Amino acid sequence: MTDTRVTWLTPESFERLKGELDSLIANRPVIAAEINERREEGDLKENGGYHAARDEQGQQEARIRQLQDLLNNAQVGEAPTQSGVALPGSVVTVYFDGDESDTETFLIATREESSASDLEIYSPSSPLGGAIIDATVGETREYTVPSGAKISVTLVSAEPYHS
Repeated sequence: MTDTRVTWLTPESFERLKGELDSLIANRPVIAAEINERREEGDLKENGGYHAARDEQGQQEARIRQLQDLLNNAQVGEAPTQSGVALPGSVVTVYFDGDESDTETFLIATREESSASDLEIYSPSSPLGGAIIDATVGETREYTVPSGAKISVTLVSAEPYHS
């Protein structure tokens, strides 16, 4: 059984991430040339430029793998247009354990979906995000936090996110 997670993305986010991936892949020869150039400078043990170029290459390759995995497992769809239901791409306000003064407002999405947002972001696969997906305004759900405690959460509002 695989533990593949589907990530919800808008078409715009999918294209933005695909563009980043294409750019990183196109940059591979530039990094390889820089590594070769630094290698020719001499002793590799004391060659900071060489090691910096190798580190940069490693970081770019890790991001390439991350983006490829994300895009291969993406579910591309339109942002929600419906208010009153907690859906991926919705800005929601909730209160906890029946205390209407203990509210939190956040976006249900992945970090890649809305990296420019000032809102807190909860993944639909997180305990809180998963608990309120498809909830309607006024509905109370329960979820378990990592400590094992059960928390009740009530949906106050849900509106489509607009960047």
